[in-house]
Amino acid sequence: MKKLISILTLVFAIQCASVPTSQLPVKETVTGSPVEYKLDGKTYEGYLAVDSSLTGKRPGILVIHEWWGLNDYPKQRAKQLADLGYVAFVMDVYGKGIIAKDHVEAGKLSGANGDPKVILKKIYKALDILKSNPNVDVSKIGAIGYCFGGGGVIELALDGADLKGGVVSFHGFFGSKNLATGAKKIKSKVLVHHGADDPFVPKSSVETFVKTVTEAKAPVTFISHPGAVHGFTRPGSEKQGLPGLAYNQKADYASFDSMKSFFATNFK
Repeated sequence: MKKLISILTLVFAIQCASVPTSQLPVKETVTGSPVEYKLDGKTYEGYLAVDSSLTGKRPGILVIHEWWGLNDYPKQRAKQLADLGYVAFVMDVYGKGIIAKDHVEAGKLSGANGDPKVILKKIYKALDILKSNPNVDVSKIGAIGYCFGGGGVIELALDGADLKGGVVSFHGFFGSKNLATGAKKIKSKVLVHHGADDPFVPKSSVETFVKTVTEAKAPVTFISHPGAVHGFTRPGSEKQGLPGLAYNQKADYASFDSMKSFFATNFK
């Protein structure tokens, strides 16, 4: 019987490993719901994910979406975080119901939020919403972001935000104009997962970022994934028709497992 159980467990593990991490199953008790809020007179709609089987306060994690907007992908990531025992809130950067129809529109929307002051104001508003949830331990907050959102969480760290859980950037951007002055202000632990062959992020940008945070002795861990390009955690990225944008299973699983360990350690 034990041998049979072991075989079944191995088969299940192999099946799980054959799908992107974003498609791994979560508990039936994990649910998500929209959260409407306003900022400067504009209406936004975030997404909150929780595990209803848990009681008491627990860490909260903010999720910042890709340049596409708040679609199903960040919602699923939020559910996975809830499955791990956290309360997860996906902020809405663009406004209620605004999702880019193509990469041209995505570029315009993300570009309009490229100024650090603009995105940071929205991030801090979202953090307030996350902290206001009765299930969240406000002393234990973390953040993750993908692509455009990856740059957002780095911007948050450069602004001196002190998050016990730290921040995790997946295939994000590093060219913040606050890098030179902000590197010495970093208090939150930062975990960066970057595709070594990402053509959307200039090598010079990567080198400058690593050199600057290293010289500032900032608590930054930079992991470069060989063979991975931009969007390596996102299944179907290559279908967007943009060269240099593709899913990479090895980098996806490595970065996902790394994130889980990162938060588990920081939230102790």
